[in-house]
Amino acid sequence: MADLAPGYPRNILDEDKQGVLGRPLPRVEGPLKVSGQAQYAYEYAGLGKVAYGVIVGATIANGRIAAIDASEAQRMAGVVLVMTHLTAPRQADYVTFDELPSPFASYSVARPFLFDDKVRYYGEPVALVIAETFETARDAAARLKVRYIEETTPASRVTAVAQPYAPKTVRGFIETDTTKGDFAAAFEAAPVKIDATYQTPFQHHQAIELHASMAVWNGDAVTVYVSTQLPIDCRDTIAATLQIPKDKVRVVCKFVGGGFGGKLATEADAVLSALAARELARPVKTALTRPQTFVNVAHRTESIQRVRLGAARDGRLLALAHESIGHTSVFDEFTEQIVGSTRHLYAADNRWTAHRLVRLHLPQPGDMRAPGEAIGMLAFEAAMDELAYATGLDPIELRIRNEPPVHPENGKPFSTRKLLECYHEGARRFGWERRPAQPGTLRDGRWLVGYGMAAAIRSNFMAPSHARAMMAADGRLTVQTAMTDIGTGTYTILAQIAAEAMGLPMDRVVVELGDSNLPPSPGSGGSWGAGSSGSGVYYACIALRGRMAKLAGLKRSGAD
Repeated sequence: MADLAPGYPRNILDEDKQGVLGRPLPRVEGPLKVSGQAQYAYEYAGLGKVAYGVIVGATIANGRIAAIDASEAQRMAGVVLVMTHLTAPRQADYVTFDELPSPFASYSVARPFLFDDKVRYYGEPVALVIAETFETARDAAARLKVRYIEETTPASRVTAVAQPYAPKTVRGFIETDTTKGDFAAAFEAAPVKIDATYQTPFQHHQAIELHASMAVWNGDAVTVYVSTQLPIDCRDTIAATLQIPKDKVRVVCKFVGGGFGGKLATEADAVLSALAARELARPVKTALTRPQTFVNVAHRTESIQRVRLGAARDGRLLALAHESIGHTSVFDEFTEQIVGSTRHLYAADNRWTAHRLVRLHLPQPGDMRAPGEAIGMLAFEAAMDELAYATGLDPIELRIRNEPPVHPENGKPFSTRKLLECYHEGARRFGWERRPAQPGTLRDGRWLVGYGMAAAIRSNFMAPSHARAMMAADGRLTVQTAMTDIGTGTYTILAQIAAEAMGLPMDRVVVELGDSNLPPSPGSGGSWGAGSSGSGVYYACIALRGRMAKLAGLKRSGAD
């Protein structure tokens, strides 16, 4: 059988001899979930007499804490601890973007809470109240009296800041601006012009499972049961923040009730639970409330985007510009890669793309499903549709005419690019030829029916991932990796890969995930989870096959 590409022989997964891959199989963890046996972070019990924490958030967006009166809360029966910046144990200093050891370390460095009297955004934790029951902790938290000194009027919208600035880089590995040719001159001379400004709103993660943690200490080591997408990074953050060795921290997250970026960072519930549990020498559970999730979890930035397209009358792009203004916090920097995808999609000899930021008194924005691409492509593809209308071209035909033979900015060849095939197949499946060219003319009774299309592109990230595969005497295979399943089917995907690689039925494969003590995995994020952890599982299984064959006295043959 022919190679997939020069130097890349087919393997047993390509052969699909077992027929396990690609089948619509039931989720392997499904029975646990529908029977209520799947344990989420806040549901762990039997590990000691648990105390319950409730976080108190700031009621101003910019200023300082002048005084905290906790006397009434402390007098309540069942209250065991009130922790503030005056009483919280020493933590490591906050690590800003400019201080990161690498661009990819943002989720594994120190994230202290209750470490000073400064208020940087509305809802920032100013106290943790712990009691014998959640209800008591909640009631006591409401009795805390916090007096603030407000400072300058906080800015909370991108439009509130007159002068944006250019960050040095975008995320540390993407260029802030790119230029090619002379955009201004080419746009001015173009026969057809589009100059449109788009605004996208803030968007917030609201997973079904709230951010929750339970911390349990055993001597000088802590286990944190937490809802996180990144077990290894969460472990590293807790260790760095508490200033203890990584091997003294274990993170457990067997099941995660949704994430998509909202559970990449380690939030206050995990850090404060660990601090309080150490102080009290007993387990502590803390969860963010639903309202607190809006102001204590990373969110998608608001954006203002200007797109300018200059084209010949046949639709061929002569000039292309995409500028964005997003926001970051006043205490750190995060840049959404809003115009990044524009750089890859269409040919144009004269081009300019730019990222700009404003600082707002808001929580730090962060990655949210399809970070950058989602809002950037939304604006740019809307402008392409405007150009199609202005030139009288079919929107698909316009994009075909501007399909680049090589990368439009750096000239490098694409390893694979199937966008034209996607256009044609999508048009066939959706009956595109029946689409009326004039917008707003197709009706189904009282309803207007729209036909539309858009192109999209997404970077394909991969990260190192490790796994362990063990075959028991009864023929049952166990696969272990510190990957998570945030509801996307990781348990089933990895079981399929392992079953295919080992020639086993699915019911003979056990997958263990969500524990930082297992072989390290990059976790669920950046759409790299299945590809990265799947590769780790595959190679672990192939190594196990080889060892079993050697023990049986068999000789290896073929590509697998």
